[in-house]
Amino acid sequence: MDKSQARWIWISVAFSTVVLLIVLATTFDKNTLLTILKLNLWFLLLATLLRVASLIFWAFRIRTMAGSLGYTVKFSHCFNLVVANLLAGAITPGQAGGEPVRIHELYRADVKIGDATAVVLMERVLDGIVLVIMGVLAMILLESVWRGLNIALIIGMFLGLILMISLILLLFYSARRPDRAKVLLSRLIRWAGNRWKGKTMQKVTRYADAEMDNFFVSLHRFTTSGRKGLIYGTIFTTLFWASEFFVASLLLLSLGQPPFVAESYLFQLIIAIVMMVPLTPGSSGIAELSATSLYALIVPASVLGLFVLLWRVLLFYFNIVVGLVASLNIFRRELRITDAKNQTSELEIIKQPDE
Repeated sequence: MDKSQARWIWISVAFSTVVLLIVLATTFDKNTLLTILKLNLWFLLLATLLRVASLIFWAFRIRTMAGSLGYTVKFSHCFNLVVANLLAGAITPGQAGGEPVRIHELYRADVKIGDATAVVLMERVLDGIVLVIMGVLAMILLESVWRGLNIALIIGMFLGLILMISLILLLFYSARRPDRAKVLLSRLIRWAGNRWKGKTMQKVTRYADAEMDNFFVSLHRFTTSGRKGLIYGTIFTTLFWASEFFVASLLLLSLGQPPFVAESYLFQLIIAIVMMVPLTPGSSGIAELSATSLYALIVPASVLGLFVLLWRVLLFYFNIVVGLVASLNIFRRELRITDAKNQTSELEIIKQPDE
């Protein structure tokens, strides 16, 4: 890990920690101590296992979607790339840093860059579709709840929905009109190459031109012969978000509270959409404030701080810890690949005089 990544981890953790301390300080009383003493560890364990299960669903989504394009990627590799992507997402605004990690790791599994990019972008599309459907259903079924929400949260949710819907429409346009989309993307790449000149940027530009056709072909295949990947991808996407959202209900049960399943799903949906708006690294601070504002409607003040702390531990600090472990595995593998290349180069140099 370089200094820049370490700095962003500290910044992200600092944002989150400060807000959590404020929330705990303003909600802590004698009932909070009683809640801690009565904490149900079994429900806490179930919440942790469910969080791991959600990552397994994500790994299966990537595996099946890559498989629909003709690639066989080991589940262990998919799971490690999903976990490693959590770290990048935790330190970048809108959790956007995870996409490059997933693309790189699919490439390491012999998936072409264009195909890997199509898989990862289509993941975002499926996330958007599932979350939009969930959002519409939640608004219909829980109209009385969401009408009483903070206006800032509602605005944030609609901004996130606009971003997701825009991405969905853009990618479907690209799949149906690849020639026009390719022209627009080529212009963007050329503009970036002229704007940020340098050997690295020139290399990226050439590579992007070479892989662009693969990317658009892959997008088109997802809507034709690769529809099986979209079907299974949608199933695993639904399972992923359903399990992620139910973690909060299990945490409420561990604190001796009712699960508030329907309300919690609505709140988790709003938070997930708001967190997609690129405001702070890993949406730290934003997530804590959003959860506090929403769950204050249904959870006693004395329990609220503890709930937000446990929820953020499982969905943020957990990501950083396991993400570091997975990233270390990738770092070791990259070292082995580099060493192997260096040894091959040395052997070629040694053999040259004999030739």
